[in-house]
Amino acid sequence: MRTAYSVETVRAAEQELMARLPDGALMQRAAAGLAVACAELLGRVYGSRVVLLVGSGDNGGDALYAGARLARRGAGVSAVLLAPERAHAGGLAALRAAGGRIATDPLRAVERADLVLDGIVGIGGRGGLRPEAARLARAAWDHATVVAVDLPSGVDADTGEVHGDAVWADVTVTFGAYKPGLLIDPARERAGALRLVDIGLTPPESAEVTALQHADVAELLPRPAAESDKYRRGVVGVVAGSARYPGAAVLAVAGALRGGAGAVRYVGPATDAVLARFPETLVHAGPPGKAGRVQSWVVGPGLGDEPGALDDVLAVLDADVPVLVDADGLRFLTPDRLRRRAAGTLLTPHAGEAAALLARGREEVEAARLGSVREVAARYGATVLLKGSTTLVADPAPGVPVRVNPTGTGWLATAGSGDVLSGLTGALLAAGLAPRDAGSVGAYLHGLAGRLAAGPHGQPIAASEVAGALGEAWANVCS
Repeated sequence: MRTAYSVETVRAAEQELMARLPDGALMQRAAAGLAVACAELLGRVYGSRVVLLVGSGDNGGDALYAGARLARRGAGVSAVLLAPERAHAGGLAALRAAGGRIATDPLRAVERADLVLDGIVGIGGRGGLRPEAARLARAAWDHATVVAVDLPSGVDADTGEVHGDAVWADVTVTFGAYKPGLLIDPARERAGALRLVDIGLTPPESAEVTALQHADVAELLPRPAAESDKYRRGVVGVVAGSARYPGAAVLAVAGALRGGAGAVRYVGPATDAVLARFPETLVHAGPPGKAGRVQSWVVGPGLGDEPGALDDVLAVLDADVPVLVDADGLRFLTPDRLRRRAAGTLLTPHAGEAAALLARGREEVEAARLGSVREVAARYGATVLLKGSTTLVADPAPGVPVRVNPTGTGWLATAGSGDVLSGLTGALLAAGLAPRDAGSVGAYLHGLAGRLAAGPHGQPIAASEVAGALGEAWANVCS
């Protein structure tokens, strides 16, 4: 599992470690790992041109010491001092002693560089870059391989928010522990590939964000035993689709069947379309309460403005089993309606739907995804899966780390993809996974299926192809 910690937590761990080490040893460890990463990217260090963008903090010191190591291996290293009077004195002396120099024409140096090290701002930075730093950062992105020191300068380490200009990096070399901003958009996109350098920190206990990996998902996936029948495996009830959107019902049922459900009960007006595609589906005219026994409900995909949609949503919410609410079902929610429920509830909005739940603009949610998903979960007393470029899963209880999904592809931004995710996740709820685990595992498999359907080079995909790839994704995780 990949685990990310707040700036405050990381700094406390660093202080504890520094108290047990000789002065400057921690920075030297970071610089050594940084220099190794840069050397691997360069391939041939001798004769390469490296430029250091150096600010006033410890990140600038890391960059200077790493630059000194590269200079000793024959690289031509020059430093751009953005705050000359506050540059790290020891790092600057080391660079000069190794043959490095101070750039007299910063822009020209950056434009001629093979590799640029971003040591402008550290993890405590707030707000965007100043104009001169922003100009150099843009030039670096246009002309060289950019390596960010700990995190791209100008992004918020704790939230992933970007307020103003920030560095775009090809690779971010981070020290000791991941920071939430490296895993959450919009900052994640600017971080490029991530490389963690072990500097000896003791992992703190209070994580802010976690990301499941294959082994974690494999451990959570339900597997039928020899004595299992369709009811023990879990029966999912799906209330979805309408005369206008019958495909939403088909795709939600597809996700549920491919997600390991023992059976799927469908309630809604798209019975003919569902049975034509999946004759194994159990269908009922409704209302949901009379459809038969289920271990979870999925409600909302493609309901549109059908008469009785509100009644169906309220009937599902009255059930004493876990419920997933998506799409049009989200329009009928109030905090009071959800807080009366004893069983678990999982909401799966995209940014626009989350904005409506919070009565604010979509752009605000997109810019502050971590804070937004936490706020929806706390306000509605439900687990929330916020879909998008970074899918996040937040528990309503305070202090529980938010899960960030590491799989996926931009090709998943296609009509009906969310309906497949709803059905898949509903099946995991029916199998007994808690809402936070069901949402996290569902997002992981869905993202992986999207990658598999899109192929190694990436190609347009349809939501039905994502559903079709879920079995391969499941097998991939368990292999």
